[in-house]
Amino acid sequence: SEWVELDLSVVRGLAYYTGVVFEGFDRAGELRAIFGGGRYDALLETFGGESMPAVGFGFGDAVIVELLKERGVLPDFEQGRRGVDAVIFPMSPELRPEAVRAASALRDAGRRVDLILEGKKAKWVFKHADRIGASYVVVIGKREADNGIAAVKDLATSEQREVSLEDLPSAIPAGHRK
Repeated sequence: SEWVELDLSVVRGLAYYTGVVFEGFDRAGELRAIFGGGRYDALLETFGGESMPAVGFGFGDAVIVELLKERGVLPDFEQGRRGVDAVIFPMSPELRPEAVRAASALRDAGRRVDLILEGKKAKWVFKHADRIGASYVVVIGKREADNGIAAVKDLATSEQREVSLEDLPSAIPAGHRK
């Protein structure tokens, strides 16, 4: 068929396989296996677990990278590192739901967003935003959340203003780079 080819001669070189094995290749068949795996009923027991039927697989990033390069669809990671429209920072863990909603609204509007969910200090967030080339930092503190707003700082001009959470997508233009 166009997508699947049965080859009963496939052998994978790992002794723990106990049944069917499989491999996946690019359609042109020019690269080594993109992924492979199979059935292994005794593997968990070998490492002290209970005997349990299992199937697993793994794939290599090197083959994926080569395939993406060949097809001309490998992302420009350097541009991605420098292509964030806004960093969103909830000032405390209980404000994370508001930050997630703000990030979703911006992403739905086509903005590239880095959402900080770890417990970081504001100083770290601004350094991080500068490091990744973000254009804006959106800060959501308790007062802002209580009032349905966010503090938006333009990192190119250092201007800061309060913006309603509904108006956030229009306040942060897509592709605006510092």
